Amino acid sequence: MDIQYVYTKKRNQLGRPTNFTDRSAETLAEIIPNLNLLQEFIYRDPVEIGTQNTIQLSEHEVNSIRCSTESKGINHTEGGWPKDVNIQEQDQINRFRKKIEKDEFYLNSLYRLIRDLEMDIKQNNAIDIHQTYFQNKFDDYDEPFTVKTTNLYSYNSNINQMANHISWQPDGQRKIAVSYCNFDYSPVIMSKIDSLVWDIQSPNKPELILKPNSSLSSVEFNQKDTHQILAGCLNGQVCIFDLRKGNTPAEQSSIEFSHRETVRNALWLQSKTGTEFFSAAADGNIYWWDTKKMNKPVDKLVFDLEKKERSQYASAITKLEYDSRISTKFMVGTEAGRIILCTRKAKTDGERINVIYPGHSGPIYSIQRHPFFHKIFLSIGDWTLRIWSEEIRDDYIFCTKPNKCYLTDAQWCPGRPGVFVSSTTEGSIHIWDLLFKTDQPALTVKLSEEPISCLSFQEQGRYMALGTKNGNVTLMELSDSLCTLDRNEKQLVATMFDRETRRTHLLETRLRFKHDTQNRTITERSEEELNEERRQSTEQYWSIINKEKKKLQDYFKQFEQELN
Repeated sequence: MDIQYVYTKKRNQLGRPTNFTDRSAETLAEIIPNLNLLQEFIYRDPVEIGTQNTIQLSEHEVNSIRCSTESKGINHTEGGWPKDVNIQEQDQINRFRKKIEKDEFYLNSLYRLIRDLEMDIKQNNAIDIHQTYFQNKFDDYDEPFTVKTTNLYSYNSNINQMANHISWQPDGQRKIAVSYCNFDYSPVIMSKIDSLVWDIQSPNKPELILKPNSSLSSVEFNQKDTHQILAGCLNGQVCIFDLRKGNTPAEQSSIEFSHRETVRNALWLQSKTGTEFFSAAADGNIYWWDTKKMNKPVDKLVFDLEKKERSQYASAITKLEYDSRISTKFMVGTEAGRIILCTRKAKTDGERINVIYPGHSGPIYSIQRHPFFHKIFLSIGDWTLRIWSEEIRDDYIFCTKPNKCYLTDAQWCPGRPGVFVSSTTEGSIHIWDLLFKTDQPALTVKLSEEPISCLSFQEQGRYMALGTKNGNVTLMELSDSLCTLDRNEKQLVATMFDRETRRTHLLETRLRFKHDTQNRTITERSEEELNEERRQSTEQYWSIINKEKKKLQDYFKQFEQELN
């Protein structure tokens, strides 16, 4: 009985590395014993024969060659330059390059390398031998925009408690801290709500349950000490949790030196020790703290936009924004919809408030600087998302169309400079790609029936965590087309922002010039001309009034005649 098994392989698979996998045994053929052959069998005793445990088989016509590796070290300077060449001196670099390019050995080596490289490129174009090693897409939009839900994090005691802030752990990006707090004025607001720390690989049970003295309104992991969590409380206090010391606050501010309203944001500052942070609340005050001395803030700013340092007229703060790359600046969003650019290097409170942007029609819920371009930032405050430039003070450079529902949060994608995501009160997210289209979102995803209260991107931009008003936290994974940087994308987005900035600046200059021209014309006119215009306007006004009176009198006369 002949047993044959044919192995087939596609042409474009030839030459690729062989991947060996374990699988269960399977029966290829079954031979039934023949009793007639048993009668002719001759027993031999003793019998000596050499054999192995199993027969050596292979599913490939050629066995793979064993690769031997070894570790070696070499002394290498930056760029491969020799020791006698100082890479800081451009003249020495140019002389060395000219010397090497004239060398005959250099030309022969370059010719040999180009010949081998051309052969490899032709092989790759023929059978795609290195296809798995190239992750970036060479066609701009060959893959559709997609997102998929990876995990859902829900805890029984936090059901119907709003998840209002999410922070990713910097080390490893495997943990997220979620603060739960109800801002609605109801009896529920007085009850203490626990906050949670989740491991993204374990959605069934939280890794740690934080037990604060008051419900947490914001949480932030420390960038230098990843075990520390900074939290702002509903009663105005700020506290520090240490995951190594348990689930209760390790440090907490005293109530008499804390905020008088709910802490809306508390952020870590860029410092050598990693112990400094600042907080802002609806009472209009910004406090600077140090974890080594939590009993009292080290500095204070009364956020009075009139710069008279009056606490009774301080604007309620709803959002803080701080970028460690610009350590001296921070941005503030107010309840009145204003966006203010501030600096810490100033002696008085009035000097710290630098630029006031028009903002939005409602309270500012989100401000974030662009991760690639520091002068660009976005904001959320009503039915629109707006992108601003620090160079333009009176207007935005980009604005989305008004949405039918209120926007709640927005963030830039860390992986691609032209992508940002916004969330709405109808439970959906809008993913925008400025290089794809600017008039509408590239992708809209309906996530929940409850409003989405907050969202936060992982540092690499692959995953995004979203919190809802009913307490659920959803982890979503973005496709490569949304989080992988395309070629020349950074340059294209920078060009677009620069073009829109210049356009807005030119329009602003023209409007200001027109306004100044009109004012100058009014001031240059004589007093007699102004009096004549006032007289004509007055006569026109009273003529209209008299006509209306006459119409009314005629109407009453006609009405009386009809009655008689």
